[in-house]
Amino acid sequence: MSKHPRVSKLFQKDLVIRALKDSFIKLNPKAMIKNPVMFVVEIGTVIMFVMSIYILIEPDAVQGSFAYNSAIALILFVTLLFANFAEALAEARGKAQAETLRKTRQETPANVILPNGEIKKVMSSDLKKGDVFVTSAGELIATDGEIIEGIATIDESAITGESAPVIREAGGDRSGVTGGTKVLTDMIKVQVTTEKGESFLDKMITLVEGAKRQKTPNEIALTILLSGFTIMFLIVTVTLEPFGRYANTPIAIASLISLFVCLIPTTIGGLLSAIGIAGMDRALRANIIAKSGRAVETAGDIDTLLLDKTGTITIGNRKATNFYNVNGMPDSDFIKYCAMSSIADETPEGKSILELAKKSNIEINVNDHKDDTFIKFTAQTRMSGLDTKNGLSVRKGSIDTIRNLVQSNGKSIPVNMQKIVDEIASNGGTPLAVAVNGEAAGVIQLEDIIKTGIQERFERLRKMGVKTVMVTGDNPLTAKFIAGKAGVDDFIAEARPEDKMNYIKSEQGSGKLVAMMGDGTNDAPALAQADVGVAMNSGTQAAKEAGNMVDLDNDPTKLIEVVEIGKQLLITRGALTTFSIANDVAKYFAIVPALFIASIPQLQVLNIMGLTSPGSAILSAVIFNALIIPILIPLALKGVAYRPLEAESLLARNLLIYGLGGVIVPFAGIKLIDLLLTIFNIV
Repeated sequence: MSKHPRVSKLFQKDLVIRALKDSFIKLNPKAMIKNPVMFVVEIGTVIMFVMSIYILIEPDAVQGSFAYNSAIALILFVTLLFANFAEALAEARGKAQAETLRKTRQETPANVILPNGEIKKVMSSDLKKGDVFVTSAGELIATDGEIIEGIATIDESAITGESAPVIREAGGDRSGVTGGTKVLTDMIKVQVTTEKGESFLDKMITLVEGAKRQKTPNEIALTILLSGFTIMFLIVTVTLEPFGRYANTPIAIASLISLFVCLIPTTIGGLLSAIGIAGMDRALRANIIAKSGRAVETAGDIDTLLLDKTGTITIGNRKATNFYNVNGMPDSDFIKYCAMSSIADETPEGKSILELAKKSNIEINVNDHKDDTFIKFTAQTRMSGLDTKNGLSVRKGSIDTIRNLVQSNGKSIPVNMQKIVDEIASNGGTPLAVAVNGEAAGVIQLEDIIKTGIQERFERLRKMGVKTVMVTGDNPLTAKFIAGKAGVDDFIAEARPEDKMNYIKSEQGSGKLVAMMGDGTNDAPALAQADVGVAMNSGTQAAKEAGNMVDLDNDPTKLIEVVEIGKQLLITRGALTTFSIANDVAKYFAIVPALFIASIPQLQVLNIMGLTSPGSAILSAVIFNALIIPILIPLALKGVAYRPLEAESLLARNLLIYGLGGVIVPFAGIKLIDLLLTIFNIV
């Protein structure tokens, strides 16, 4: 699969330089206050710089040396820069993608059809919503719109990165076209569906730049939780100062601020924004445009997933798989008649009948029937066929239609033929009856071909706790058979737009989150009602406006990938939050004994890491607290590896890896830093 250029490496030189610059810009208190945890770290940093200057002017033995206080201030400042760098790097990756998209956008000439029918050449920037323009083979489509006349092969690689051209046509659910794509064959009339500056590409650029990115409810809740931890540890830290006086152990301001900064969840506080931005970035790399971070996050909590049968669960159109001859004529003759009845059938099913006949060495030459009368399939007749100049009449259609034709000639459908029809229908297939000269001749079996590997994908969703629902226009018997064969949990047969809508409302009424994918105008109400609505880029404008995500690849199975991306975002945030909170354990054993060991020698028993001195213990903890943020940036941006497990299993796994790891790693890290400080005689 060929994708258009994306930002692949985490630490590209130009991105790192941009992120480093932005790290300093983000030190502005107006920007920092949006992240309460890091804002209080900034306040602590300012206090320490002021304290360092004060000690330089007026030394104080209790407060420590100028070098020690300056070192604490500098480490806290670096901690801020590391946290800002994580967010800035995530944003820089989005801006780099936006620049790539801008190169795709260009001023394109358009042949606008005026009210009097004349053609006027204008630039794409001058087009208005409702204008109609003509695009011929070899020309670029000037802006987003819907085909109102014609059919064409279009190269969408500039937008989707896919090299294979696609077919777009008027009147269906594949009428949407995107500005910047190229018409390869034929000519189409396109009606502009967006206002100036509101094309899909413009929206993509705005979204990936993150300029309008809002915090999601889950992220807001976590921010409140982290703020609560911060306030709680602030109270704990403040009360230690009078306790120190009571224990006749004055505590330096540097020690109190170090303890406070180390205890509050600075790790997740510094990485929280980067995780959210990276989630939208991963969606974009999968060629999915999320209109908000909330949509990506909600996808991770989906309980029910609605999927169209055709193109999602099955390969698309039904295919002919068997010929059943009941007339007693030679099989070769029957197959020839089946093929003849499909010459004028332009549907994919009709073409598959010709393909199956060819495999039986029966091939029809159209030129041999140029003087014959072709009967095309229509919704009214529900038949197709051929009347030859020699008096041969062949018809193919639904069993009811052929039965009426046969009965009108005073004959009936043989019992064995009806039995074959019933058996095909009960096995989820579609029977087409064939009549020759008004007499029943046999049956053609059409089947929906289940996509390879789809059962395994549904099993993965089931392990995630996601219920899968197949939506189809088939009758309940056929729908039940295909649903069982594909492995979905439920199905909606003979589905109308209101049926999808009512199902979604019913699931939501029981407290569940629902996702759906659609491409047609009739899908718009359900897409808008669903918690996660994924519209296909080739679909109608109504569908794209109703959904909160757009799939550039037009791949209905992408909904499964959307769920996995959302779950990875939530798992990454949960894992790093667990790690951040677990980090505090080691810091307790490093700093608390260091504060009171002079007056309470018994606290030496808590110095299980065997840290060299109180000063070294505090400095080591603060340094580790700063370094752990950049170390975890790759994990925050790439995301924790996702595995389709039950919620309980995921929780147990995260607690084991990131909870236990969050306890063990700081012990090793702080001890290593202490050894280095001692070896180089820094403390």
